[in-house]
Amino acid sequence: MPAALLAVFAHPDDEALRCGGTLARAAAQGVHVTLACLTRGEAGRNTDPSLGDVELPAAREQELRDACVHLGIQPPRFLDSHDSGRGERLRTADPLACINADPVAVEDRILEVIAQVRPQVMVTFDPHGIYGHPDHLVAHRAATGAFARSAAVGRPVERLYYVAQLHEDMRALQGERPLGVLQGLDPDVYAVDPGLIAAQVDVRDYAAHKLRALRAHRTQTGPLSTLGRLSDTQLAPLLRRETFSLGGTRTPLPHHPLTDLFDGVTQGLPA
Repeated sequence: MPAALLAVFAHPDDEALRCGGTLARAAAQGVHVTLACLTRGEAGRNTDPSLGDVELPAAREQELRDACVHLGIQPPRFLDSHDSGRGERLRTADPLACINADPVAVEDRILEVIAQVRPQVMVTFDPHGIYGHPDHLVAHRAATGAFARSAAVGRPVERLYYVAQLHEDMRALQGERPLGVLQGLDPDVYAVDPGLIAAQVDVRDYAAHKLRALRAHRTQTGPLSTLGRLSDTQLAPLLRRETFSLGGTRTPLPHHPLTDLFDGVTQGLPA
């Protein structure tokens, strides 16, 4: 089987900031990289007034397709749940919202993708969902469950990684031009101790791919967004390296921390 990686996230743009460089790097190495996205970001906001009136789900779907092109990965697979929103905009009345979904049913949809692409490696959110978004927590739980059950649909997935933010990175994003979703959150809860970093991937050669993918999400990185106003200083660490904790493994780790998500997997990287 060819080397394959499956990333599971909740909304268009979740893939770019935390692991876009790693996805681009893997694709450039010959890995078949697939992104499964639970929703089309229906509860988001258009932060770029120059776009005019947009049908947000369709716009965000296209933005994610464009971002995948910039990263050099396969077109995204949408799992057709709805964005739940968060805080005062939580869509509790939407029966298709992630928060109202049967968790095992979401796992089943991820397992269908696993059966088709047969990844050795999976990537998803950490247990706190970076900043606690309820859909991020659904994605984390469902992807972890699908990883555990993957032997039932053929070759079991060998590794599961969680995107993980270091305390220093989270504090940098909370300072200067604060990233709104992180304001008021405790790094001791939402960040990861350096000792838990199982993989640190050098993405400097793919920084341009990552930035293009991030900026493809125009509705989310417009002038009214805090994401679009991050300074070069705040972005710099995230353009040098991306960090991951270990969600599970069926193969031993050859060293710690790893420098590539495929270090020590049975399939390995293409020659």
